[in-house]
Amino acid sequence: MEKTLKLHIEGREISVRPGTSMLEVCQSEFAQRRVIAVRVGGVLKGLRWKPQRESTVQLLTYADEEARRVYERSARYVFLMAAEDVLPGTRVRIEHSAGYGVYADLMGCTLSAALVEKIDARMREIIAADLPFERERWSREEAMAYFEKRGQTDTVRLLNYRPYYTFDVYTCGGRSEYFYGEMLPSTGWVDAFALRLHLPGVVLQLPEPADPTRPAAFVERPKLMRALSDTARWNAILHCQNAADLNDIVSGGDVRGFMRVNEALHEKRIAEIAGRIVAGGARVVLIAGPSSSGKTTFSNRLCVQLRVCGKEPAIISLDNYYLPRDQVPKNEQGKPDLECLESLDVPLFNRQLVALLQGEEVELPIYSFEVHHRLEHGTRLRLRADQPIVIEGIHGLNPQLTRDVPSDVKYRIYVSALTQLNLDDHNRIRTTDVRLLRRMVRDHQFRGASVEYTMDMWDEVRAGEEKHIFPYQEEADEMFNSTLLYELSVLKKYAYPMLQSVSEESRWYTRAHRLLKFLNYFLTIDAEDEIPPTSILREFIGGCTFYI
Repeated sequence: MEKTLKLHIEGREISVRPGTSMLEVCQSEFAQRRVIAVRVGGVLKGLRWKPQRESTVQLLTYADEEARRVYERSARYVFLMAAEDVLPGTRVRIEHSAGYGVYADLMGCTLSAALVEKIDARMREIIAADLPFERERWSREEAMAYFEKRGQTDTVRLLNYRPYYTFDVYTCGGRSEYFYGEMLPSTGWVDAFALRLHLPGVVLQLPEPADPTRPAAFVERPKLMRALSDTARWNAILHCQNAADLNDIVSGGDVRGFMRVNEALHEKRIAEIAGRIVAGGARVVLIAGPSSSGKTTFSNRLCVQLRVCGKEPAIISLDNYYLPRDQVPKNEQGKPDLECLESLDVPLFNRQLVALLQGEEVELPIYSFEVHHRLEHGTRLRLRADQPIVIEGIHGLNPQLTRDVPSDVKYRIYVSALTQLNLDDHNRIRTTDVRLLRRMVRDHQFRGASVEYTMDMWDEVRAGEEKHIFPYQEEADEMFNSTLLYELSVLKKYAYPMLQSVSEESRWYTRAHRLLKFLNYFLTIDAEDEIPPTSILREFIGGCTFYI
């Protein structure tokens, strides 16, 4: 009798011959599903993986975040292959996300619509050829020699810092690339994308989660792109574009001077914003942004700079306007939806804001998160005629929040951690990953929460951001990037042991393992005493004097 092994997949028990790949299993047993990758225990596997023992397997489609990363990684590979064929020798740098896509800079190249069309056409030829992505294990010396020969010095420097002596490299169509993570089986699987000229670079547009059959529509975000352009200028000032640059500074450069200049750039930007608020005569300053963007510390620092300009701002937190928990609308899971605008007492907020602007005294509510409703007595506040109000909360940019307040007295600021520090030219660091690390560390430091606790909430938080925060970001008068180029080398000290504690049996092991892998590329900064007590990073690691 031929030997078989059992796979437990979605309530079914399937017997397969040893050496059978998950690609074959999915094609024969789940042909109606568009499976992109699988998870075994907590470990992510590509479809070329061949089970060696009885296993419980979870199928991942484009609806799953980890599967979408596999798709994006493979699409980037095809784009890089096409760009090299059309523009030999051009250095391509994958910069950052752009909606449901990624922005890339073809450095030193004058782009045109015709040139982008050529790259697009070449991508489609590579996809039609259905070339396999072959995974190979190379030694450090082999990998560094190969990438040195290709002129990818950023990758050579990156691998030199990685604390392992072998590397998994993917080869496709005679070209090898180092991508940390799983890939699709072949180029033919990258069947939904669009390439769009977006000077000075291009946007590789990918599908949105709800519809993997076609690329998402491109949405112009000029203010966000300007903020990212400003961040690129900061990177140039600090001579730091990637992980290797940062590690060089940490290991042998003036890391303290680097940290000081990074913090000074933040302070200069906040001071400029305060100056514009005062010059424009704004009375209501609305500050919004996603989770772990540093909104609270930014608000306090902005108040300091407003005082430098001769103003005495009052701060109001939208958290104090939450409705009693039993009145908060429910989300799709039947839980209180604390991310939606309707969870706040918007009518009360508007009445009090209008009254304050007219010089009346009001009693601001104080919400207790321990008992989930407002305390009996609040705090009383009356403003002078020129006194600004700084309002911080996730819905600050939603026009409905301040519907009774004239636009000409409002100034809106969007705060987010827009990471532009890459691992190397072809491997970007996602903003959401940095924010998750910040939140993990903060939850552990100040709430005694485990990694699993934070990750249990994270997807729900992200869904709320997509629905209630990101659609309004272009309403902002200013965008402030709260990322600090040195922060990953500080957060690593706190986050690494937390992530190591996540076992393979955990549902969050895949995510924890991925974060560990990218933190491996960073050296740890020991000079924490150099971090100012009002730094945005202090909001997450502790020691912020605003909260004493």
